Amino acid sequence: MISSNDFRTGVTIVLDGSVWRVIEFLHVKPGKGSAFVRTKLKNSQSGSVIDKTFRAGESVQQATLEKSSMQHTYKEGENFIFMDMGTYEESTLTAAQIGDRVKYIKEGMEVNVVRWDTQIIDVELPNTVVLTVSQTDPGLKGDTATGGTKPAILETGAQIMVPLFIEIGQRLKIDTRTDTYLGREN
Repeated sequence: MISSNDFRTGVTIVLDGSVWRVIEFLHVKPGKGSAFVRTKLKNSQSGSVIDKTFRAGESVQQATLEKSSMQHTYKEGENFIFMDMGTYEESTLTAAQIGDRVKYIKEGMEVNVVRWDTQIIDVELPNTVVLTVSQTDPGLKGDTATGGTKPAILETGAQIMVPLFIEIGQRLKIDTRTDTYLGREN
């Protein structure tokens, strides 16, 4: 159990059978009446955000999350098969469970899987990945590094904007948090 007075950004709690992460919190002590804590909570499973007010000192169950490193071994239809690097146990995740980050997952990639009890609630990708350009328009003579951008499709199917000088077959560093081009692999 955790007191509402101990809420901090990033704390996870169990509320109505779901895991919620504290995004914002504010301790309010009005001139009249008792103090309270105003929070903004994000559901870890659905991604919905709610505003909730707790009495000061109110006890709430804290969610104990377990993080493990897993490697994507293969894809079976729409399911992604991951192997735990410690126990060699396999887990199956759907594209819906992974969310929009599925566009950066390729075979052999290691990710962090966050579990609550036995339920997988989040998949954390590395901040940067290196992927090969599979399709893009050809660059024209005179294109420079400070010029414009063009769309490029990567080996996993993700589409990002890249500088005009990028060609098919080049390996690029991509920021998975912002979907942006960081540079070519050295």
